[in-house]
Amino acid sequence: MPDVGVLSAHLLSGFQKELFSRLAEAGHDQLRPRHGAVMAHIATGGTRASELSERSGQHKQVVGTLIDELEHLGYVTRRPDPADRRAKLVVPTDLGRDQMAQAKRIVADIEHRLAELVGRERFAEFKAVFEEVARSY
Repeated sequence: MPDVGVLSAHLLSGFQKELFSRLAEAGHDQLRPRHGAVMAHIATGGTRASELSERSGQHKQVVGTLIDELEHLGYVTRRPDPADRRAKLVVPTDLGRDQMAQAKRIVADIEHRLAELVGRERFAEFKAVFEEVARSY
């Protein structure tokens, strides 16, 4: 049996392939899995780049580059943070919010299919254990 790293990589690869393929079909064909480091962690009201870096586990410079790309593609914009005018919030645009809604729906579909495949209780337990193990890193 493959080790947990190989299994995790295989699961991530298949999950991303399906998610981004379906997002492309829904009109978001310019997004790539790397953009998930921002789009999966951004709040609709905006999030600081430093928080996105922390939430995604990506280096600040990487997140900054991804924000630049997403801003160029029209998915996010930068605005002053009302709590601290020196800081900027990364805020999803209408296009970004549509992508977020589509991704949420697609992820729910994928998880539903997987739960049907192995049983709802087993899938719920798998997710709980997987989360516990992931949080240990």
